[in-house]
Amino acid sequence: MLQINNVTLTKGQQPLLRNVSFSVQPGEIVTLMGPSGCGKSTLFSWMIGALSPAFQASGELWLNGSRIEQLPTERRRIGILFQDALLFDHLSVGHNLQLALPASMRGHQRKAAVFRALAQAGLSDFYARDPATLSGGQRARVALLRALLAQPDALLFDEPFSRLDSALRVSFRQWVFDTIRAQNIPTILVTHDPADAPENMPSLDMMRWHQTV
Repeated sequence: MLQINNVTLTKGQQPLLRNVSFSVQPGEIVTLMGPSGCGKSTLFSWMIGALSPAFQASGELWLNGSRIEQLPTERRRIGILFQDALLFDHLSVGHNLQLALPASMRGHQRKAAVFRALAQAGLSDFYARDPATLSGGQRARVALLRALLAQPDALLFDEPFSRLDSALRVSFRQWVFDTIRAQNIPTILVTHDPADAPENMPSLDMMRWHQTV
C-alpha cells in the first residue's frame, strides 16, 4: 500500500500544498484532479525524490509498510510516467525496454522478458523498431512497458493520455487500467479530464489542499 501522511509543500514561506493525506491500495488507481499550478506535479516530484530546491517539504511517504521519503530515488521503487514517452531514440524499442529490467535479471532472460512484455501489449514485432518510427499510441505503450518492467512497487502517472487522439485514448486507457489491476500496483493518476478517472476508484480534488503561492 502507498500512503501519503500530512504532507505540506512550501515555496519560501508560502504553502503550495497543506496537510495532504491519502492512501492507495494494491491495484487501486487514485485520480488527482485540479487546474494547472495547484501542485499535482510538485507532489509527484517530492514522492520520487526529485523536488526542486525552490520547495521545502514535510510529512511522510510510506510504501508497503516502510517509510521512504528520506531514501534516494533509486531505492524508493516508484515508477513514473509523464505525458511524453521520453524514449531513447538512438536505441531500438527492445533495448529501451531492457534498460528498465532489474540488474538481477541476466543473459537471455532479459531479452525473453522484453519479448513477453511486447507480446502482452500487442507489439510482438517491435523489438528492433526505431522509436522514431512509432505512432503516439505505440510510444505510449512502450513507455508504460518500460515502467512496468522495472518492477515498481507503486506507479505515478502524470497525464499519460493527454497526447493521444480520442479513439486511441479510450482503448489505451483501459489497457493501462487492466494491467495495473492485474499486477496489483498502487497507482496515482494526475489528469485534467474526468473521463480518465477509472470507474469505482477514488478521485480526489487537489484544490482541497492547495494554497495559492
